[in-house]
Amino acid sequence: MNCSISGEVPEDPVVSMKSGLIFEKRLIERHISDYGKCPVTGEPLTKDDIIPVKTGKIVKPQPVQAASIPGMLGMFQIEWDGLMLSNFALEQQLHTARQELSHALYQHDAACRVIARLKKERDEARALLAQAERQVPMAATTTAPNGAALSNGKRAAEEEMGPGGKKIRQGISGDVIKELQDCNAALSQQRKRRQIPATLAPVDAVERYTQLNSYPLHKTNKPGILSLDIHYPKDIIATGGVDSNAVVFDRPSGQIVSTLSGHSKRVTSVRFAAEGELVVTGSADKTVCVWQSSENGNYDCRHTLKDHSAEVQAVTVHATNKYFVTASLDGTWCFYELASGLCLAQVADASESEGYTSAAFHPDGLILGAGTSGALVKIWDVKSQANVAKFDGHVGAVTAISFSENGYFLATAAQDGVKLWDLRKLRNFRSFTPYDEDTATQSVEFDHSGSYLALGGSDIRVHQAASVKSEWNLIKTFPDLSGTGKATCLKFGPDAKYIAVGSMDRNLRIFGLPGEDQSES
Repeated sequence: MNCSISGEVPEDPVVSMKSGLIFEKRLIERHISDYGKCPVTGEPLTKDDIIPVKTGKIVKPQPVQAASIPGMLGMFQIEWDGLMLSNFALEQQLHTARQELSHALYQHDAACRVIARLKKERDEARALLAQAERQVPMAATTTAPNGAALSNGKRAAEEEMGPGGKKIRQGISGDVIKELQDCNAALSQQRKRRQIPATLAPVDAVERYTQLNSYPLHKTNKPGILSLDIHYPKDIIATGGVDSNAVVFDRPSGQIVSTLSGHSKRVTSVRFAAEGELVVTGSADKTVCVWQSSENGNYDCRHTLKDHSAEVQAVTVHATNKYFVTASLDGTWCFYELASGLCLAQVADASESEGYTSAAFHPDGLILGAGTSGALVKIWDVKSQANVAKFDGHVGAVTAISFSENGYFLATAAQDGVKLWDLRKLRNFRSFTPYDEDTATQSVEFDHSGSYLALGGSDIRVHQAASVKSEWNLIKTFPDLSGTGKATCLKFGPDAKYIAVGSMDRNLRIFGLPGEDQSES
């Protein structure tokens, strides 16, 4: 009788009551503890199901081969040969497995290359399709006053070239100037009677602001938000990103309204116009796009303007919501009519060669402030397109510019920090140096009431606005939670109830009071 597992005569035999098979006791007990079933039949088996078999003690005879030294050497030789054959078979199997793995990896790499090429071709096709759609006139019945057709955001007459290869502009007409002056007079009268709204967030509330939400609006492969704007009546936010897209975002619902794809390089500036129905974007691809809201909620490109020869760094909309200005590194700023996309004037300063890095309209609309790459701040009279004042003293390019709603304070940001200017006396009356000399201040912004001033760089700081002689107290500092060390843009929400911040990651961050945010939602 032999063990059903080892095939040898068992020293301590047992028999299974279920199958009647003979086993070596130590072997079957170990198998039962590991698997709980019979190794031959596969039936469930326990230690209680095996019965020991009583046998007489038998002395195992030695095999003939083990009775002599030559026999033992022969046994060892046979075992060695078997081991070598087994090792050879294993090596053959390993070689085959390696070949199969190498072939599979090669096929995977080839598939990845094909997928990448197809994706690139798809993206190029989409870009060409979007460009073709933009070039189709959206309003075929709309014609210019002089009969020239509107095509791709420009009138045919605008393409006429003058001496020196420069485009002929029709200029800012007397009717447009009168409209600007009427708007200025109305806003100036309102400003004299203006009062701080009772709904404005108080200082103690701003001191308790914390991050409420973080929304990933832009692509992960090209992170960075370079500009943002807020349309207060609808509480919607527009952001411009390094990924060449602009995003319109509904803050109360936390949902993306529309993604504006059409630029080929980063979007450097974005502004709402016409009660939020239009969005104007400027880009490093030297173009400006005017986007119009459609019935399905998306924004479609209405005009693509190509009047600049270098990166467009700033877009600012006039208070009439009928005109806007773009500023570029080519050293010019352009005055456009919003409805037609017609460039009425392109202005350059013959005495300076530096490009513009920031720009903003004065709240009354007759003054344009522009910062240059040469650390200058220029004040322009829009009516005459004349440079009426220059402010120097900054170090590095002027990255941001903001007028206070009171009409006579101007804040500018550059590598050396923030400077405050009194427009009545045309002088610098206060400077903030929040960071070291290697860290630039990326953004600066007054709230709509002129009560707070926020600046951003390696963190975000909020000051309480005061007079020329009073101290502008620092009331809150927010850390840069993006981890990039660059808060590139920021803006106060309605009544300063929250602060929207964009950094060099893809997230839009909202700072405010948690309770108020929930109640508004």
